[in-house]
Amino acid sequence: MAPDEQPVIEPATREDLETLTDYWVDLAREQRQHGSHVLPDANREAIGETLAAHQVGGGLLVARVDGDVVGFASFSLERGAFTLDATRGLLSNLYVRPAYRGRGIGTALLEATEDELAQRGADVVTLEAMAKNDAARRFYRHNGYGTHRVAMERSLDDRSENDTHSKEEQ
Repeated sequence: MAPDEQPVIEPATREDLETLTDYWVDLAREQRQHGSHVLPDANREAIGETLAAHQVGGGLLVARVDGDVVGFASFSLERGAFTLDATRGLLSNLYVRPAYRGRGIGTALLEATEDELAQRGADVVTLEAMAKNDAARRFYRHNGYGTHRVAMERSLDDRSENDTHSKEEQ
């Protein structure tokens, strides 16, 4: 892909699903280095079904370069039990193959996802990024995303007596 060549962003087809499942497994493997608890291979079947549901529902885009899929985004409108003052679009996955990063493909996928969600009535888009994944957090900040909610985690295997005392002091 020439530096100025734009990827083709389009809805995923059923024929893309096996490749996208492989890419999701690659994504999950990458996220393990940032602290993700998701087991890539153990979730292959589940993500295959999830991506197929996104594809049928129109919530799965691919980026193609010279006809080859080089990235994808999966998304949906939030369907929760609470009444909100905004309709939230959820970006569940955005992945670009490592050899194609830094060429605007992720941004093109993100913008196309935002456009699709806006057409469906979303007012805001939410997503998650691993706290230790500086590159992903930098990418999203560069594209206008800010921190809205912070998730916190603690290992129960690494607790010590000092934890109890520090809690009492607070």
